[in-house]
Amino acid sequence: MYQIGDYIVKSGNGVCRIEKVMHLDMAGIDRNRLYYMLVPINDENGKVYVPVDTSVRQLRKVMSTEEAYALIAKISDAEEIDVQNDKLREQKYKEILKEFEPESMLRIMKTTYLRRKERLEQGKKNMAVDEYYLNLTEKIILSELCLVLNKDQGEIRDLFMKTIENA
Repeated sequence: MYQIGDYIVKSGNGVCRIEKVMHLDMAGIDRNRLYYMLVPINDENGKVYVPVDTSVRQLRKVMSTEEAYALIAKISDAEEIDVQNDKLREQKYKEILKEFEPESMLRIMKTTYLRRKERLEQGKKNMAVDEYYLNLTEKIILSELCLVLNKDQGEIRDLFMKTIENA
């Protein structure tokens, strides 16, 4: 069980701080069930409630500094997702997100970034599905790297993009 004050990563929300462990007093909710009350670090006014007993699938501990640098070193080696069909590619993105592993999410970031770059060079707009998953994975991975490495998001994003372009 995580403790109040811990920083964790929540799928879909990025890095959050655990503010409380509590029972919810809401209609239709089991009042005996414990919940984490999370506050996303990028939205201090936001609150997310996650049942303690199901958090294993939705939460993970923030990576260490060493793990963060190791992840950055793996960017250029991250394998692109080579699925041409838009629906099947989105399904692959969803499967990877369910794994909730930073290294796997790098594949989405790299693929969607390179697809965006290619489409823009062709004078086309980026596909909405690629843009959505790029933003989502950036929100998760970049917020974690910013916290762990004590750097701002622009600096981490630039590092990612330069590394991808030089791969």
